[in-house]
Amino acid sequence: MKLSIIIVNYNTKDYLRQVLQSIEASRDKIDKETIVVDNASTDGSQTVIRRHFNWVKLIQASQNLGYAAANNLGLTRAKGEYILFLNSDTQILSDTLTTMVKFMDQHQDVGISTCQVELPGGQIDPASHRGFPTPWAALTYFTGLETAFPKFRLCGQYHQGWQDLSAIHEIDSPAGAFLLTRKLILDTVGSFDDRFFMYAEDLDLSLRIKQTGWKVMYVPTTKIVHHKKKSGRHSADPHLRAITSQHFFTTMKLFYDKHYKHKYPKIITWIVLSGIWFISKIRN
Repeated sequence: MKLSIIIVNYNTKDYLRQVLQSIEASRDKIDKETIVVDNASTDGSQTVIRRHFNWVKLIQASQNLGYAAANNLGLTRAKGEYILFLNSDTQILSDTLTTMVKFMDQHQDVGISTCQVELPGGQIDPASHRGFPTPWAALTYFTGLETAFPKFRLCGQYHQGWQDLSAIHEIDSPAGAFLLTRKLILDTVGSFDDRFFMYAEDLDLSLRIKQTGWKVMYVPTTKIVHHKKKSGRHSADPHLRAITSQHFFTTMKLFYDKHYKHKYPKIITWIVLSGIWFISKIRN
């Protein structure tokens, strides 16, 4: 099998229907499978799949495992040469899968690729085109310097707005909304770190894959639509916002401790973690 598409769903029934319809409408001729891991949704998502998408391989979790662990559960069933981690709140175009699989076939040094990820209004989702959140990149992002000077390389290291977003080029990490990789890499490097319940799991996986010599590429010759900010820290539910803000702080701290803490003085670590905590509170 050429491609396994893994989608994690948690109470996004209507968006899940849209992404599965877009996969059905795809004009590709790829030998593929679609696996949906449902994180114990209560909105009827499972019924929608059984009634309207019987070609989907449904895995029902008994509880909300989080994004990383649920994707890893789906990966245990995947048979494809390529693995596409795809958000439930996205829609692919008719040529998306063909274009991206062809790109990976033609570039054997690429470990991860992503397409252009657009928000419904047509803007590029900045999270799909990132550098790693080093202390300096995090500082310029959280202080607003990147927003003020998005095309200035020194201040725009996190979202890399100084790059030509119309051209294929190397990045550090895409978003988990559309992350295409090779199963042989995951079998060697490992998949998502289960400790990341939500947020930063894509950054962690990309960093580990890049550290083994593979490239991570941004390929804007095709695109998807990402219906973002429908849950989590942007939810209308203040309780849910509080919970996910805590997850944001916890996972960003985990990422920093795992990859950067040993590289920088304690004062830098304290400043970074204090900043993450402060931002997680004021944005709740």
